[in-house]
Amino acid sequence: MSTPDPGAVPAATAPPVRTAPPSPPPGCPMHAGAAPGGAAPLYGAAVAEDPHGLYAALRERHGPVAPIELEPGVEAWLVLGYPELLELTRQEQLFSKDSRRWRVPAEGRLSPGSRLLPMTSWRPTLLNLDGAEHQRLRAAVAGTLARIDQRRLRETTEAAADSLIDDWGPDGTADLIAQYARRLPLLVFTQLLGLPAEAGPRMIELISHFVDSSEESVRAGAEFQATLTELVRSRRAEPGPDLTSWLLAHPAALTDEEAVHHLVVILVAGNETTINWTGNTLRLLLTDRRFRATLSGGRLTVADALEEVLWRDPPTQNFPGRWATGDTVLGGQYITEGDMLVLGLAAANADPAAQGAAPDSGSTLRDGTGLAGNRAHLAWGAGKHVCPAQEPARLIVETAVETLLHRLPDLQLAVPVHELAWRPSPWSRALVSLPVLYSAFTPPRPAAPERPVWTPPSAAPTSSAPSPSTPSDATSTARTPGSGRPGPRSWWNSLAGWWSGR
Repeated sequence: MSTPDPGAVPAATAPPVRTAPPSPPPGCPMHAGAAPGGAAPLYGAAVAEDPHGLYAALRERHGPVAPIELEPGVEAWLVLGYPELLELTRQEQLFSKDSRRWRVPAEGRLSPGSRLLPMTSWRPTLLNLDGAEHQRLRAAVAGTLARIDQRRLRETTEAAADSLIDDWGPDGTADLIAQYARRLPLLVFTQLLGLPAEAGPRMIELISHFVDSSEESVRAGAEFQATLTELVRSRRAEPGPDLTSWLLAHPAALTDEEAVHHLVVILVAGNETTINWTGNTLRLLLTDRRFRATLSGGRLTVADALEEVLWRDPPTQNFPGRWATGDTVLGGQYITEGDMLVLGLAAANADPAAQGAAPDSGSTLRDGTGLAGNRAHLAWGAGKHVCPAQEPARLIVETAVETLLHRLPDLQLAVPVHELAWRPSPWSRALVSLPVLYSAFTPPRPAAPERPVWTPPSAAPTSSAPSPSTPSDATSTARTPGSGRPGPRSWWNSLAGWWSGR
């Protein structure tokens, strides 16, 4: 089966060319350049070292909506205010998810190699659509995720966690990011999708190559695409009790191409978010005295730690984006048609205007209500595009953390806390590593029998005949010449690198 380029944009649906927007009012900070009150860079060391300090300074200087630079010369707005972010996500007629409205690339101010392309290039997925088409695709994804059996998910996660811990248990030391948090989600997701358990390690290896040199990345992307394309083809012919089959069977009637697109979204977005949430929660448990003193049976629980991380260090701290459909005002700032707005998820959680809902520095709420169970944070976004995978992600992370603490009760950091480094990403809040020490042990059960070797499908198309559900040339999203393809790597290669901050 041949599958059209997933990065394709149908020429017929491209938005019309717009005339130059009206001039902004005098003194508009977005257009002030380097002058006082101008845009602040959302890149560099400050974003990794002290993002909350950066957001507080922007809020003090500009209010709830601040002008920023995403790259030199590429301006946008960072929405810092809790109520303003809610307004942004609930006003689809004013703020669209269609990135083709963005005037920066239309004005030739985005280079072909820009690191912004993976998440701002338009794709025919629920991430980039509004209205009825978004509702159709979201219903399919959300309905599919809702069918996950919670007990099966917990058992699958526990088994994967136990297997990883047994692998390095005799060492007495481990990096919980590289050896645990970064490996566990895909071991779980691949089985949920309907791939054999032995496919998990290979999928982990493929995604790890997405940020390598172009040649290696292209090879990994081709195999990744072939694997998912073949999975969709086989489940179309012979359904099973898995996410892929449920996605194809949903009344939304996804084509094969649409199904592959959204399996990619589930894998890449779900993988990176779960990695970061797991790592940040383990860091909190290992470094905060309020939690360290209670790991053996105190008042605060792992569930409390999960919520505090979502308030203070959410796995995605900023997310692009929305694009203004016309001139408007938000948070006292003049927004021009075609402007990009970035959702400041971490900043909005810390907004003083939200302190009636958000935890203060004592991890209780200002009104005296306990932190446990409070989910008024914006870590998952808000509005019609709120993340549909919250509950599966929560169960995976909670099970991963609880299993680790149960298996390694004397777990402790191997380095001083100030030596823990964050990835220099304006988007993700992710640790580079989390080295720990524990009492070495011999796995309590016999070594598992050698798993059969998984042979992935060939990266080359096996047939030129299209599937009945594959779009024809007339409806395909194949990209037309000159439409600005970001490079030889597939869009999910770049997306994975963007999401992980690498």
